[in-house]
Amino acid sequence: MTSHVRQATSPAGSPDPDGPASAPQGRVPSAPPAGHAEPSAPQKASAQFPDAGPRRSRRSALVARAAELLRFGTVGGVAFVVDTGLFNLLRFGPGDLLADKPLTAKVLSVAVATIVAWLGNRYWTFSDRKTQTQLRELLGFVVVNIGGMGIALGCLWFSHYVLDLRSPLADNISANGVGLVLGMVFRYLAYRTFVFTATPAGATRTAGA
Repeated sequence: MTSHVRQATSPAGSPDPDGPASAPQGRVPSAPPAGHAEPSAPQKASAQFPDAGPRRSRRSALVARAAELLRFGTVGGVAFVVDTGLFNLLRFGPGDLLADKPLTAKVLSVAVATIVAWLGNRYWTFSDRKTQTQLRELLGFVVVNIGGMGIALGCLWFSHYVLDLRSPLADNISANGVGLVLGMVFRYLAYRTFVFTATPAGATRTAGA
């Protein structure tokens, strides 16, 4: 008895259609579509941490504000030195120019110190916020400084006449301590709000992005 064994054969190099499917070997991955770019490392980080961008922006804003406050304090310190130095120079310096006119000496020293403070704040502290109208800025600067001086005088008046604290220490604490600090806070906020009012270049670019 003869048994016929039927074997599935196929031409060399061609797969048998009835045979088991074999997994392709050495498959090359397809290229990404045209115009598709692999995301960069910052983009991947932003996708993984969506709040990283706003947090970084807030940190940058805080650093910028701290640097601005440091510049503001430095300019104020220089103006204070100019004020007190010029006052004493006019009253007690060589030639005794204004030895018997303390009020005139103080007016001149305050005027020079105000100009120094305006230049320092305009071209350094708030250099990115200065406007094109220099005269308006200077007038506004003078008005704000008069307001700051009024705050110091108000603190001295309240301490001296209302609280009846009349010692030299009390007068200095109220005028040159509390009054000076409150006046500086008022000046800083008023400078940003009413004097140096131009939009910073960085904020303009961000808004237009």
